[in-house]
Amino acid sequence: MAGSSPAEYVTHHLKHWASSEDAGFITMDAWHIDTLIFSTVLGLIFLTLFRIAAVRATSGVPGKLQNFVEIMVDFVDNSVKDSFDGARTFIGPLALTIFCWVFLWNCMDLLPVDLIPHIWAQIYGALGHDPAHAYIRVVPSADMSATFALSLSVFILIFVYSFKGKGVGGFTKEFLFHPFGPKLLPFNIILNTVEYLAKPLSLALRLFGNLYAGELIFILIALLPWWAQIIPGLGWAIFHILVVTLQAFIMMTLTIVYLSMAHAHEEHH
Repeated sequence: MAGSSPAEYVTHHLKHWASSEDAGFITMDAWHIDTLIFSTVLGLIFLTLFRIAAVRATSGVPGKLQNFVEIMVDFVDNSVKDSFDGARTFIGPLALTIFCWVFLWNCMDLLPVDLIPHIWAQIYGALGHDPAHAYIRVVPSADMSATFALSLSVFILIFVYSFKGKGVGGFTKEFLFHPFGPKLLPFNIILNTVEYLAKPLSLALRLFGNLYAGELIFILIALLPWWAQIIPGLGWAIFHILVVTLQAFIMMTLTIVYLSMAHAHEEHH
């Protein structure tokens, strides 16, 4: 946005390409089209790379892609083994998908701040629209709608594995009588309700908060003259690589732990 003020520059970069111009920070009546597009493309990249590795897998000397995929699968499988006692036929692929997909989401934050917005502005202008209104954000995990959607998927699976591990009766008994026993049933319900609601909230807000902050810092660095961006930009990018990986790992690990807790059928006393 040439000639714009710093406030306008930041606001422009933090606004989504949405199906409604009135779409806010998180909305139920509009779609964030940019988040949907980048999430879909990154998901297809993940699936395509792993599919290619599976098709070309050999028992001989593996290629670089096969080596990478095998390392990822072993890493995730070991993480699941350490935390989940039940069958891993679904949990393993789920954990792998969450880690790789969220990692790719987060990696979009490492692209130059103005690269894709500039390309999109050119395309938007060529289509006859005002380039000043060409809004686009490229980091799905910096969109609360995306992180909540992913966490709600895990939230649903928590109930699925609770019923699977404990049965409907066991789940109901635990929800009503744990941890204080039947005499304090109202307190048990309140405590367990808060505990269940805290799980998707913690998943969504932790990922969103860290990546939103990272995105904002990159935008603020981009406001500096080009010669002053090099050292802080490079330093923050190197540090942010750790954040990108760590947040994907935390999202995966907490998902495994929550599903393991839901599936556990030990009696509480």
